[in-house]
Amino acid sequence: MKKRGFSALAACLISISTLAQFNTDRLLTIGRSALYYEDYVLSIQYFNQAISAKPYLYEPWFFRAVAKYYLDDYLGTEGDCNEALSRNPYVANIYELRGLARIQLKKFHEATDDYTMALKYDPENRSLWHNRILCRIQDKDYEAATADLDSLLNRWKTYSPGYQMRAEILMHQNDTANAIVALDKALDIDPYDGRAWAVRASLSIDKEQWKESEQYLDKAIHYMPKDASLYINRALVRLKQNNLRGGMADYDMALDIDPNNFLGHYNRGLLRAQVGDDNRAIEDFDFVLNLEPENIMALFNRALLLDKTGELRAAIRDYTKVINEFPNFWVGLQHRAACYRRLGMIKAAEKDEFKVYEAQLNKRLFGKQPRLNKEQMRKKSDIDLDKYNQLVVADEENNGPDYSSKYRGRVQNNKAEMDYMPMFELTYIKEENEVHPNINYDRIVDDYNRRNPQNCMYVSVSTANTYKDTANRFFVMADSLSERLDSYRSIDAHMADILLQRAVASMAVQNMEAADDDLSRCLAIDSCNVMALWQRAACRQKTNLFNASLGTDIQLQSANVISDLSKAIELVPDNHYLLYNLGNVYVLVRNYPMAIDCYTRAIILDPSLAEAYFNRGLCHYHQGDAANAISDLSKAGELGLYTAYSILKGIVAEKGKSK
Repeated sequence: MKKRGFSALAACLISISTLAQFNTDRLLTIGRSALYYEDYVLSIQYFNQAISAKPYLYEPWFFRAVAKYYLDDYLGTEGDCNEALSRNPYVANIYELRGLARIQLKKFHEATDDYTMALKYDPENRSLWHNRILCRIQDKDYEAATADLDSLLNRWKTYSPGYQMRAEILMHQNDTANAIVALDKALDIDPYDGRAWAVRASLSIDKEQWKESEQYLDKAIHYMPKDASLYINRALVRLKQNNLRGGMADYDMALDIDPNNFLGHYNRGLLRAQVGDDNRAIEDFDFVLNLEPENIMALFNRALLLDKTGELRAAIRDYTKVINEFPNFWVGLQHRAACYRRLGMIKAAEKDEFKVYEAQLNKRLFGKQPRLNKEQMRKKSDIDLDKYNQLVVADEENNGPDYSSKYRGRVQNNKAEMDYMPMFELTYIKEENEVHPNINYDRIVDDYNRRNPQNCMYVSVSTANTYKDTANRFFVMADSLSERLDSYRSIDAHMADILLQRAVASMAVQNMEAADDDLSRCLAIDSCNVMALWQRAACRQKTNLFNASLGTDIQLQSANVISDLSKAIELVPDNHYLLYNLGNVYVLVRNYPMAIDCYTRAIILDPSLAEAYFNRGLCHYHQGDAANAISDLSKAGELGLYTAYSILKGIVAEKGKSK
C-alpha cells in the first residue's frame, strides 16, 4: 500500500510539474507575441507571471528587459538583464541588450565590457563589433576603437558604416582630410546611406563650402526625408548663398516633420523678421518661449518685434525680463525707454535714459545693428546679447552614433521598410484614427451588436495597444465569460456567442492559442458563423506573422487562413473587409497577383477603402509596376492614409533615377 501510494503521489507531482512547465511556456509564448505586436505593457504582465511561477528561468527576465527597453525604462532593462545573467551567463543577446541600455544611460565603459562578453560567445556578430567601436569612441578611447575597427574591416571589407566610424575617429583627432577619404570610401560602397551624406555635408560646412554642402544635404534628404535636422542644416547653407526663399521652405518643411524643433522656430523667426513678416515671426518666438520661457535671446528678439508692431506693453515686459538678467544691457534700456515715452510714461523713460547717459560717459553709445546677420552663426548655448540677430546652430552636430541593434522595431522581426496595413478584425476597442474618423460599419457586426448590446464589437484595422487598465478589463471579461460557459449546459447559438466573445477578449490580450480554441469550438457549433470564420482567420494570421518572424515555414497554416476567409466570402460575397483580409494572406505567401485581385474586388465594393489602395500599391511595387504603385499610393494618401506619401516619394525618386 505504501509503495502504491508513493507511486501515485510521484505521478501526481510529475503531472503538476508538467502542467507548470506547460503554463510557463505558454505565458512566454503569449508574452513574446505581445512583444512582436509592440504591446509592451501587456507583455510585461505575462512575463511577471512567468517570473512568479519560475523565477529561476532566465528567459522571462530577458524578455521583460526587452519590453522595458522599448518603454525607455533603461534602468529597469539593466536590472532585468542582471537577473537574467545571474541565471545564465552564457547568452550573448543578454549582454547585447544590457549594452544598449547602458549606452542610453551613458555608461559607455560598462557597455564596452558587455559587448566584449557578447563577442566571446558570438565573435562573428558584426553588430557587436560595431557597437563596441562606437562605445570606445564615446569613451574617447580612440586607439582601442581603431584597433577594433581594423579587425571589423578585415572581416567585412565592404561594410560601409565601418568607414563612417573611421571618419568619425579621424574627425575627433582633427584629421579632416583623411576623414573625407574614409567617408568617400563609405559612399563608394553604399551611395544610398543618408547618414554618410549628412556627415559629408557637415565636413563641407566646416570648410564653408556652401554649394557642395547643399549638394550633399540634397542627397541626405533624398534618402532620409523625415529627418528635420537635415532641413535645418540645408536652410543655413542656403541662407549663406542668399537663397532666402529656399531657406524659408526648408524651415517650413523641418517644422512640418518636427513641430517642436527649437532651431527651426528660432531661425525661421529671424528670417521672417528680416523679410518684414513680423507677426508670424512673433508666433515663432512665442513657440520658442513656450519651450524655453527663460531664453534671453528669444525674449529680446520678440521684444523688438512687439515694439515694431506697436504692442508696447508686451515689448516692455520682454525688455524688462532681459534687463533684469543683464542690468548693463544698454541697448535694451534704450529700447525700453523709447517704449515708455511712446506710452507717455516719462519718468520711467527718463530713468532708463539716465542709466544710458551714465554709460555714455565711459563708452561710446552703440550704433544701429543689422536685423539678421547671415554671415555669422552662434551656438545655441552662446548667450551673448550682441549676437541676438545671428542664426542659431546646435551645440553639437546631430549625426551621431547609429548603434546597431536587432531590438529596433519588433523583436526578432525582420520587417521590410514598406509594411503592409494589417487585417481588419473584431475588437471591443473603438478605432480612432485619421483614416477612419467614423466607426467601420459592417452589417453582420451591427446585427450581432443588436443581439448582444452588453458586449458590442467593432471592426478595427489595428487593435490599439492594451495598457494595464484595459488589459485588466479583458482579463476580467474572459473570466466572467468562462464562468458563464462552465454553468452552461446547452450547445447552441448562445454558447457560440459566448465563445466568440471570449475569443475576442483573448485576442485583445494577445492570447492567440486560447482565442483559436474558442473560435474552433464556436465553428463546431455553427460552421457558417461568418464572424467566427473572420476572427479565426485574423487570429491565425497574427500567429503566422509571429511564427514567420522566427523563421518558421507557414505555407500550410496560411492555407487554413485562406480556407476560413474563402468560406466566409462565399457566405457574404459583398463584404469588402473579408476580401481585403484575403489579400493580406496572399501577400504573406508572396502571391501578389491573387492579392491584387482581392484588393481590387474590395475596392469595387468600397471605393474609399484606403488600406486596400495602400496594400495594392505595395503589391504593384513588388511586381515592378511603379506606375500602378504610384497611382494606388496616391489614392491611399488622398483618402487619409498619409504614410503612403513618404513611400510614394521614394518610388517616384527611384523611378526618375532609373530613367
